Amino acid sequence: MTEAIRGLEPQIFWRCFAALAAIPRPSGHEERLADYILKRAGELGLEGAKDDCGNVVVRLPATPGREGVPSVCLQSHLDMVCEKNADKVHDFMSDPIELVRRGDVLTANGTTLGADNGIGVATSLAIMEGGSGEHGPLELLFTVEEETGLRGAKHLSPALVRSRTLLNLDSEEEGALYIGCAGGKDTVGRWRLATEAAPDEAVALRLSVKGLKGGHSGLEIDKGLGNAIKLLNRALLRMAELGARLAAIDGGNMRNAIPRECAAVLYLPSEQQGRGEELVAKLEETFKAELAGVDPGVRLTIAREVAPPKQVLEGDLQLRVMRAIAALPSGVQRMSSDIPGLVETSTNVSVVSTTGDAVVLITSQRSSSASRLAEIVETVEATLRLSGAELEVSEGYPGWQPNMDSHVLKVAKGCYRHLYGRDAEVKAVHAGLECGIIGERIPGIDMISFGPNMEKVHSPDERVYIESVGNYWKFLLEVLKTV
Repeated sequence: MTEAIRGLEPQIFWRCFAALAAIPRPSGHEERLADYILKRAGELGLEGAKDDCGNVVVRLPATPGREGVPSVCLQSHLDMVCEKNADKVHDFMSDPIELVRRGDVLTANGTTLGADNGIGVATSLAIMEGGSGEHGPLELLFTVEEETGLRGAKHLSPALVRSRTLLNLDSEEEGALYIGCAGGKDTVGRWRLATEAAPDEAVALRLSVKGLKGGHSGLEIDKGLGNAIKLLNRALLRMAELGARLAAIDGGNMRNAIPRECAAVLYLPSEQQGRGEELVAKLEETFKAELAGVDPGVRLTIAREVAPPKQVLEGDLQLRVMRAIAALPSGVQRMSSDIPGLVETSTNVSVVSTTGDAVVLITSQRSSSASRLAEIVETVEATLRLSGAELEVSEGYPGWQPNMDSHVLKVAKGCYRHLYGRDAEVKAVHAGLECGIIGERIPGIDMISFGPNMEKVHSPDERVYIESVGNYWKFLLEVLKTV
């Protein structure tokens, strides 16, 4: 048994979670986990199936006396966000996640934990292994590529799911029942690479932003966290005043994560190196002061580049890229007027990369209002177009409209009050859940979403609170017994 989970309850759940940690599952590479689930289902004599997209379903018969109850689907996604600290040696395609227990918290050693959505997957596996108590017929649905565009849900075969009640196990607050989520789109700008020879009498330097917390660009966009791409670009604009020429810029890893790190290679006139270093030191102080309450670990560093490219961006292209990043909005754009504390509309500058033929900038927009989602996408589009970028806008995904008359919501509220003597909170979330898409694929399906307490998902600081997992598990079993 993995030492980090020794003695934790419920044991069957934590054993399944530890088994998941040993199976690499980046988005687009979930096949090993899918095969593991289907193989185990076969060993247990359960019916399993996979659709053309790679989504998996396993069907469990009802426990004795519950055969006449309508079927319920438990839904989770197989993939995880793969982020690691810069000094962590880890291959997400082959290495297991190293679990670390600190008191009531389970986290990972320098990488994302995969609790998003390993919690949901482990829950379904534990139920498959017989840990569920009383229940009617169950379907355990495992979707793919949620983190990179919700592809599995978008291409879900409606025939794969027979249930008309669904419990999505991909939320991150124990005691909260989610009944709505934001829709979203990605807007990508691409500038064709135009270069010229690096200037003479110049020193090659690497300018870097590190030490930020990062996080989920839906769940934590309202925390005021630092965006490494935006911060680095502020420094680049100032360095350009000293004659700096940009050779490359790269930062962020995931379209749905606030970027934690960003670095640029630049050439600075040799006589300006001292002034450049002074400028960087002052800007670091500024960034630390601005982010003292939310992201105090921010660092801005400058150092010699060991193997610099021999080309820099043409001057006009350099200005257009930097000005576009400066002009792009990033963060909360509007709070909900209907639900206190809920972000309605946001946008995130997510990833920038310099490839062999282009500078590429990925941004992500979210809103619970279809019209305001269209508006913020238009704002980002216009900014990128004015900078001469070629545009690509994703198909996006729909929001999930709340249904206060939901039968499963009423059952869940009653179960929570019965167990804990208080009301569960009924909420909507600014993140994108697969429920909105599944609701389009299977019209009329009745859904809620819930989970245990988790923080810092999509970052190496991701953590799940152990006691809350026990409460979540107990609540789920009560819902399955009652619904």
